[in-house]
Amino acid sequence: MGYWINESIFYHIYPIGFCDAPRINDGVTECRLDKVLDWIPHLKSMNINAIYFGPVFMSTVHGYDTDDYRQIDNRLGTNESFKRICDELHKNGFKIVLDGVFNHVGRNFWAFKDVREKGSSSPYCGWFNNLHFGGGSPYGDPFSYEGWQGHFDLVKLNLRNPDVKNYLLDSVGMWMDEFKIDGLRLDAADCVDPDFFRALRHYTKSKDSNFWLMGEIIHGDYNYWANPEMLDSVTNYECYKGIYSSHNDKNYFEIAHSLNRQFANGGIYKNIYTYNFVDNHDVNRLASTVRNSANLRNVYTVLYCMPGVPSIYYGSEWGILGEKSPTDHDYPLRPGLNLSDIEENDLLIHLRKLGKIRTSLDALKYGSYENMQIRNEQLVFKRRTDSQCVYVALNLADNDMNIGFNAEGAYLVDKLSGKSYKVNGNYVDIDIPAHSSRVLVTSDTPEVLEDDEQDTANSPEQPAAVKTEHKIPEWGTLGRHRHFKGGEYEVIALAKQSETMQDLVIYRELFGENKVWARPATMFYQNVEVNGRLVPRFEYIGE
Repeated sequence: MGYWINESIFYHIYPIGFCDAPRINDGVTECRLDKVLDWIPHLKSMNINAIYFGPVFMSTVHGYDTDDYRQIDNRLGTNESFKRICDELHKNGFKIVLDGVFNHVGRNFWAFKDVREKGSSSPYCGWFNNLHFGGGSPYGDPFSYEGWQGHFDLVKLNLRNPDVKNYLLDSVGMWMDEFKIDGLRLDAADCVDPDFFRALRHYTKSKDSNFWLMGEIIHGDYNYWANPEMLDSVTNYECYKGIYSSHNDKNYFEIAHSLNRQFANGGIYKNIYTYNFVDNHDVNRLASTVRNSANLRNVYTVLYCMPGVPSIYYGSEWGILGEKSPTDHDYPLRPGLNLSDIEENDLLIHLRKLGKIRTSLDALKYGSYENMQIRNEQLVFKRRTDSQCVYVALNLADNDMNIGFNAEGAYLVDKLSGKSYKVNGNYVDIDIPAHSSRVLVTSDTPEVLEDDEQDTANSPEQPAAVKTEHKIPEWGTLGRHRHFKGGEYEVIALAKQSETMQDLVIYRELFGENKVWARPATMFYQNVEVNGRLVPRFEYIGE
């Protein structure tokens, strides 16, 4: 496995959706994907340094119905425009991983079109699984064939045909040579012939020993696919479910069990650097899945601090919503987004800090895993290398909590808040605000972090090392408040969200249309960073 993957944080883009391209290919060439270059500063602000692009090659509909593996989808651009994109991203320090959809093709795939036109005289009849003349298909073809999982718009390839295998490997070689890609995500990997993956590994590693191969695996033993003969990594669907479910059910035992099972000493996936995520193009957006939005930050703390490489799905960094629809299918999960849509909120600030923390701490990138303390609503785990020890502590309760555990070092310093804790007799007791987390690094001194290392979004408490002229209003303060951008509002009531019991602040505008708003109390009574200093999001100015 390439060394670069341990140093990476991924950003996952579904290009056809991201670019708001036509759902059905209209044949018009437009370089829509060029806009990703404008996102470079945003991605760098989160310490993102790798991009996984979903399907970019010519297709009729959603990208997974490939028409031509050697042409960029005209809705996204051209081979020349994508080469420029890749060159610019590489210059800016990004690794590039493409979607390798080798299990099936679309009905407009050039070789399948040849079969439809020429029938049994086509030289490509053997390219497709279980293609037989004498029957018929649901599309009215004078032959039958295998559609992937019963979807006859997705024609299953015969990967045991040497011509098919060579065509696909040559296509990957073209991507490596022309676009200089750094890896592949293999779609529907559990359906692909293992011998094809063995050939793919030999071919790609012979061209670039650091080339990364990651398979989409939802169920089963990850070791079957990720091993020295086949793939480097797989999608960690077990922990995807465990992370959101443990927060929804207030049961950290669930994710702690999975992490211990996978990565602790003797863990079954200890030698696999898994691809970790909390949402993607196939599942509901995280903000639509997690019942209490106050827990979103803790979800990402787990993602960034667990073993494996973390991945952010485009737009989820500021908490956009999206759920599958009976009529609109997966399209709500794959919206078009522009830079102007980015919301500078607490979640995005927290992710920027997590990105900096992860890239700076070797224990999070390379360290072992050990559970230290598990409760229903609190979890502490340890990541350790020979030279560094990091403790990750989380609290999803509605109230502040204290938790004690055995610890190394003289002090533990929280990289999120800057707060230090003295270790007494190899034991430490720490406080964790409600719906909050701490990433604690062992230290010989109670060091104070620099201002840009403080996370103002982690909790409503004031970070120790940041000076401010203001105090956060006492929780529950009613009356007039001034937003840090200038507008004035009146807090008229406090309330509970009926489904999640989350504390809400109800307030109305003192200008314009006098609209009434509701906001989580943890966000309302909180400081934000403006021009390098902390100020209240809403400053109390009187009755």
